[in-house]
Amino acid sequence: MSGERTGTLPLASEQHIVAARQTVRTLCQTLKLSLVDQTKMVTAASELSRNTLIHGGGGRMRWELVEAGMRQGLRLHFEDEGPGIADIAMAMTDGYTSKSGMGLGLPGSKRLVNDFMIDSAPGQGTCVSITKWK
Repeated sequence: MSGERTGTLPLASEQHIVAARQTVRTLCQTLKLSLVDQTKMVTAASELSRNTLIHGGGGRMRWELVEAGMRQGLRLHFEDEGPGIADIAMAMTDGYTSKSGMGLGLPGSKRLVNDFMIDSAPGQGTCVSITKWK
């Protein structure tokens, strides 16, 4: 990972979720994010990786080190070709849970990061992008 600005990891098993968490922690450390911000980003990545695996049937996490002016950040994209989300507004409601949901859910993940975008439609899969800025 030394010097790389982008990368992709598969999300097809529990071991892949662990690897994604470790990669995100390392990238956060590379950016010298505070321990609190590292923990927030790793927690959000863990939740979204699990969603990709459980609800999307697996997919991938793409990461990129990004810059905007003087700011540096880490952007993660969680992508799948699963069934998609029929009602994004409902899925973004606090307290909403799917039949197997026990995690933070999408709104909890959104609160942990600076930027959050979701793109999904029934039968089209889902892409959730999150960014944490230093």
